[in-house]
Amino acid sequence: MTNERIYKMAFSSVYQLLVLKAERKGRSKSEVDAVIRWLTGYDDDGLQTQIVKNVDYETFFGEAPQINSNASKISGVICGHRVEEIKDPLMQKIRWLDKLVDELAKGKSMEKILRS
Repeated sequence: MTNERIYKMAFSSVYQLLVLKAERKGRSKSEVDAVIRWLTGYDDDGLQTQIVKNVDYETFFGEAPQINSNASKISGVICGHRVEEIKDPLMQKIRWLDKLVDELAKGKSMEKILRS
């Protein structure tokens, strides 16, 4: 799948998959929302608006109020790529989100996931 195809994926579809992944491992939708809010700066209403508007990934991150300044501390491998080495800024943000939800599903504490 090319980056352009990923960028045009509906965030609402991906969001549902992220929630399902977390819930299968005993985590909650509210924890997924907290991770997304931490990364993007959206509040609850803003996040829900983006989901209802069915925006694509590119728009979702493009309209994000503020990417968390600690996002650069996210490291590790996701989909075979080290997230800290990804050169494309949008793809890096997408993979950061994947990595955070992956950590959530693996049982890490919210404090560690949110790099506090």
